[in-house]
Amino acid sequence: AMRPAGGCAGMCVDLTLFPLDTIKTRLQSQQGFYKAGGFRGIYAGVPSAAVGSFPNAAAFFVTYDCTKSLLGAGGVLAAPHLAPVTHMLAASLGEIVACLIRVPTEVVKQRAQASPSSGTYRILLATLREEGIRGLYRGYRSTVLREIPFSLVQFPLWEYLKTLWSWRQGHTLYSWQAAVCGAFAGAVAAFVTTPLDVAKTRIMLAKAGSTTASGNIPLVLYDVWRSRGLTGLFAGSIPRVTFISVGGFIFLGAYEKVRHTLL
Repeated sequence: AMRPAGGCAGMCVDLTLFPLDTIKTRLQSQQGFYKAGGFRGIYAGVPSAAVGSFPNAAAFFVTYDCTKSLLGAGGVLAAPHLAPVTHMLAASLGEIVACLIRVPTEVVKQRAQASPSSGTYRILLATLREEGIRGLYRGYRSTVLREIPFSLVQFPLWEYLKTLWSWRQGHTLYSWQAAVCGAFAGAVAAFVTTPLDVAKTRIMLAKAGSTTASGNIPLVLYDVWRSRGLTGLFAGSIPRVTFISVGGFIFLGAYEKVRHTLL
């Protein structure tokens, strides 16, 4: 029952906030904001996001819910104090599965965002022609490596804030309150993991055969640090934090609301 809810909420968020994502990609790109298109063609790559969004969110929640019920319900990690561990494992597994769908659409989307003159379809064909299917999975490792610390910060923080707030007010939270907690947890997680996001963007946008394209994350981070310092490592953090906190608010709010309606 959760899958369509997660999928629809995720898709609405991705498409509404898409311009923020484009700005973020361009701020993080090697050639810099203006050469990557500046504020022009702000919806470049949107077809790719539209195709990937629903199955990606659905895949995450199917895996998240299944893992949680397998581990939690009478499983190895049933004890209440182990709940955060269950959530972390479930979220990490959810990301690993969701990334199988997310990464190809993300590669095409980011390349379209950074060179708005060529369309989504042409970029897909060019990527397949140059590097085959493997090219579409370039940056898989760095995406998973970005998502896992993100989930490890966001989900336990989300659960903790909800517990704290409901304890303070003496009854369970309304969906909007759960959503506020989600937005806050997401914002913190988004900011902390920005350098990993920069690395992922650089790897996905790099020319085929370049050292960056090989996907060595520490090397890419060092390179950014050397050329642009701390600001380079946190490039695009403002649009990223905004996207994720607003997204988290809508997404987790819808998730909670539908869950309460159906259960």
